[in-house]
Amino acid sequence: MKVLILNGPNLNMLGKREKVFYGEQSFDAFLPELKEQFPDIELTYKQTNVEGELINWLQQVDGNYDAVVINPGGYAHTSVALADALKIVVAPVIEVHISNIFAREPFRHGSLTGAQCQGCVTGFGLKGYALAIESIRR
Repeated sequence: MKVLILNGPNLNMLGKREKVFYGEQSFDAFLPELKEQFPDIELTYKQTNVEGELINWLQQVDGNYDAVVINPGGYAHTSVALADALKIVVAPVIEVHISNIFAREPFRHGSLTGAQCQGCVTGFGLKGYALAIESIRR
């Protein structure tokens, strides 16, 4: 099984930004732990601060990956274009948010992108990525 993990804007700053919400570990430091937890799954990781790059990567999923785990960051709350790109993906997509978006500012309570996903995991820290992968494991 091949799973694409996509992280959106500012997630390259994990471990440095708002540690109360996002913790002290960078995703690059976390990724080897995730790969060790799922040795039978080929994990590919990409991060960008650019909305169009996320869309381009989503448009290349079908036929190349069996599933997607996406943390669209702030684009979850604002990007109709990203939500439209998610509608096109045939493979299962799980949205992850490290912090509990429902316990934060009201503008974070909705997710345009999450509505286009098979499911959402929110508020479990980096463990949310493992929960998402586990949910799509065959």
